[in-house]
Parts: sequence; C-alpha cells; structure tokens
Amino acid sequence: MKTAVVVFPGSNCDRDLMVALELVTGQKPHALWHDDPEIPTGLDLIAIPGGFSHGDYLRSGAIAARAPVMREVIAAASRGTNVLGICNGFQVLTEAGLLPGALMRNAGLDFVCRDVKLEVVTTNTAFTRGYQPGESITVPVAHHDGNFQADADTLDRLEQQGQVAFRYGEQVNGSARDIAGILNEKGNVLGMMPHPERVVEPAHGCTDGRRLFEGLLTVLA
Repeated sequence: MKTAVVVFPGSNCDRDLMVALELVTGQKPHALWHDDPEIPTGLDLIAIPGGFSHGDYLRSGAIAARAPVMREVIAAASRGTNVLGICNGFQVLTEAGLLPGALMRNAGLDFVCRDVKLEVVTTNTAFTRGYQPGESITVPVAHHDGNFQADADTLDRLEQQGQVAFRYGEQVNGSARDIAGILNEKGNVLGMMPHPERVVEPAHGCTDGRRLFEGLLTVLA
C-alpha cells in the first residue's frame, strides 16, 4: 500500500499520521510538501494531517487549499485515489471543494481537546469497513473550528446517500446533526475532525483508530 502525507507550514500531526500509517502498512509514507508541483504516481492513499496550516489565517484550511500540491490531490481524488483529511485536513478538503459544507468556530468558542464517543454510521467504504454499523468507538478530538455546517438540502443529501461516516455520540462542538466525518459521493474522500492516528497502539489507551487504517490496507494492499 503506497501512501503519502501532505505537510503544510503549521501542520503538527503529520508525524503522528506517518507513524500510524507505517505501523499498519509496514511501509514509510511519502512526505509531500505544500509547494510540490507533482506527486508520486500510483498512490493508494493521500492523507492530510491536523494542525494549523498557515496559522489558520483567513479561515482554517483556506490558504492550504490553494497550495500547488492540492491541485494534484484534487486530480488524484477525481481519478479514484483515496484521500483522508483529519482535523485541519478536513478543513482543507472542504475549502478545496472536495467535500461539501464548512467547519465553523466551535459553538462554545472553546478549543475542545478530549476523547469522544463516535457512532460509525456507514461501513461500505474502504475507510470504515473495519467497523460494524452503529458501533461506538472512542477517538480523541483537538480543535477550535470543528463545527460542521451545511444547508439543510446538503445535510439531507449526505444522510440519504450514506455519506455521513461518523457521528458524535454526544454534542461536542455544535456540528449539524452531530456529524463528525463525511464522505464524498464516490466514497474515496473522507474528512473527519477526530484523530484516529492517535489511537492505534495499546500504549495510547485505545486502538479504535487502528481499524480505519487496517480497513484501507485490506482493500488496497
């Protein structure tokens, strides 16, 4: 399984994500810098990590979404390459137009950093096939702008087409319908605010995030 992690100025979860991917796949991911005009061919997964790309100026993810490397990520996604955006990566994906909606300031205007319960809503994708429908898992969040919002028609469409991947088991940040992660229509792009890469080893106190990466490996290896 050939993977890559995109790194922007201000990314701070790229190392965590690379370690998780290497642990599960046995291969080191490629590191893609935001100014890279080209990306390796034959990638099975492109992952965009959490952090504060470009200092979260303008809007979280807005500047990163216009980086040269993102033109290649968008093109790869259109060809069917799997793309995963975690936390700031989710924000980048919405700003780049790969996913609908927007990530707004948390409803309580506070930075939220703690473990949360997630409901696995759909399991018919490479990202979620390692879980059971309706399963409750524990994954940490750490964000200030994680409040997912979209218009009512978009929210209805996401629900009806099985594009809601994860839902918060409790109200965390004000997200519409408690949505924690969504997919694009093809199912090859996933954006989620919680951090599965932080719960892949027993030393983390939980391994619920590991199955997301193992599911990808099962499909793509």
